[in-house]
Amino acid sequence: MILASIKIAAVVLVTLFYSILAIFSVLFDRTGSTYHSIGRTWAKLSLRIFGVKVHLSGVENLEKGKTYVYVSNHASMFDIPAVIGSIPDEVRIVFKKELSYIPIWGWALAVGHYISIDRLSAKDAMKSLDEAAEKIRQGASVLLFAEGTRTRDGKLQPFKRGAFSLAAKSGIPVVPLTINNSFNILPKGSLRVRPADISLTMDKPIPTTSIDGKADEMRLMEAVRVAISKHYVDQG
Repeated sequence: MILASIKIAAVVLVTLFYSILAIFSVLFDRTGSTYHSIGRTWAKLSLRIFGVKVHLSGVENLEKGKTYVYVSNHASMFDIPAVIGSIPDEVRIVFKKELSYIPIWGWALAVGHYISIDRLSAKDAMKSLDEAAEKIRQGASVLLFAEGTRTRDGKLQPFKRGAFSLAAKSGIPVVPLTINNSFNILPKGSLRVRPADISLTMDKPIPTTSIDGKADEMRLMEAVRVAISKHYVDQG
C-alpha cells in the first residue's frame, strides 16, 4: 500500500508539472506539436511509474504523414496514455466536457488542441463534431472511443454513431484500434492500479469518401466493430 501511494503521488506530481507546461506551450506554438510532445512525454512517464508496458502492432497499415480517425474500444483510464504515448501520430483526443473542470489537468485539456464534447447537449455535441472534422481537414488525426464511455464488465459495449458521423463529415479513413488488457489495470470505479501489459492493434484503414447518409454511417460502424471484435479479448 505504501509503494502504491508513492506511485500515485508521483503520477499526480508528474501530471501537474506537464499540465502546466502544456498550458504555457499553447502561448508560443499554435500548431499543437509542442503540446502533443508534452502529452506524449507525460503519457510514457506515467505508464512507466505504474509499471504498465504497451505493445503496438499494425503500424505497417498506416501511411506516413496521412491523417486518420482512430476509433477504439474503451476499458480503462490507462487507454488514453497508452494511445498518446505509443501511436506514431499527433492524435487529438475527443474528451467529455466534464473533464475540463478538473483543476490544472482539465484546464490543460481545455486550452489545448483536443476537442471537448458535451454529452448532455445534442446541439453542442454536434458542434464539437463539426470542430473535430475541421481539425482533421486541417491535418490533425483524432481519436474517439466508439462505446462513448468505459466498459464496466470488460466486454465490448454497443457503439455510438458519433465517431462515424465525424468520419463521414471529414472524409478521412477510419483506423479500427483494439485495446486489450487495460480493463483489469484500473476498472471503472476502482482506485487500485494493477500493472499489466496493454496491447494496441491497428487494423487496416477503412475509406469514408463514399459515405452518404445514416445508412452508410451505420454500415461503417458495423465494419469497424467487426474489425475491433476480431482482435478483442473479453477482459471481465
